[in-house]
Amino acid sequence: MLTEPLPDSLLVPFAPGSVWLAGAGPGDPGLLTLLALQGLRQADVIVHDALVGDRILALAAPAARLEFAGKRGGRPSAHQDDITSRLIELAREGHRVLRLKGGDPFVFGRGGEEAEALAEAGIPFRIVPGITSGLAGPAYAGIPATHRSTNQAVVLATGHSNNGGPDWKALAATGVPLILYMAWKALPDIAAALREGGLSPDTPVAVVTEATTERQDTLVTTLGTCVADLEASGLEPPAIIVVGEMVRLRPQLDWLQGQRAGQVPHG
Repeated sequence: MLTEPLPDSLLVPFAPGSVWLAGAGPGDPGLLTLLALQGLRQADVIVHDALVGDRILALAAPAARLEFAGKRGGRPSAHQDDITSRLIELAREGHRVLRLKGGDPFVFGRGGEEAEALAEAGIPFRIVPGITSGLAGPAYAGIPATHRSTNQAVVLATGHSNNGGPDWKALAATGVPLILYMAWKALPDIAAALREGGLSPDTPVAVVTEATTERQDTLVTTLGTCVADLEASGLEPPAIIVVGEMVRLRPQLDWLQGQRAGQVPHG
């Protein structure tokens, strides 16, 4: 646990009766921002998601109260309205409230909805961006989100949506690689739609599970076989799924696997 005080020059006011909507990053505590660390150290109450790990929560001040507000697909979860109401209630009681979310609160984290509710209730709040798992997970697997030799754009999309989700055929027609969040269950439909939209079955696919944690694992497959390969892999979510040519760079850039093996990655 870090005990050294943060320099005053790095601190910003965290006033009683306010809420910080902060990203905890993808899992590795080293990827926390300094503002997120300040929030952990100064908050009276920390309302955290399921994907915020124990190593990060251990950085909280000893007097801070932790409240679990996890939302995981297929498991009992807190209702979003209840979470938002709780943030407002805690702030009105005069607490410094840290709403700690995995990744970045504004990237498929429903942070925008919570910020809207706080604004409507007249609660002061601050947004503390975090490193999103859709960029960090592939990077820890040796897969760049963009590379001059493969792609100059990338699409971040969610496979879980209440309004039908993206038009996968239209996205396929752009030829732009995809980084998919929460797409595990929907992958059979997504893969089929992408092929119908013109993507080759040989398009490289990578599935990165438990991004940036000590349990991270990566399956490299293709669009044509990814559903069967994932089913046979024994892997489990949470996962980030990458669809695109930059996956082919992994053998050269897989620094983490090389580090685990005590080697330097090479082509």
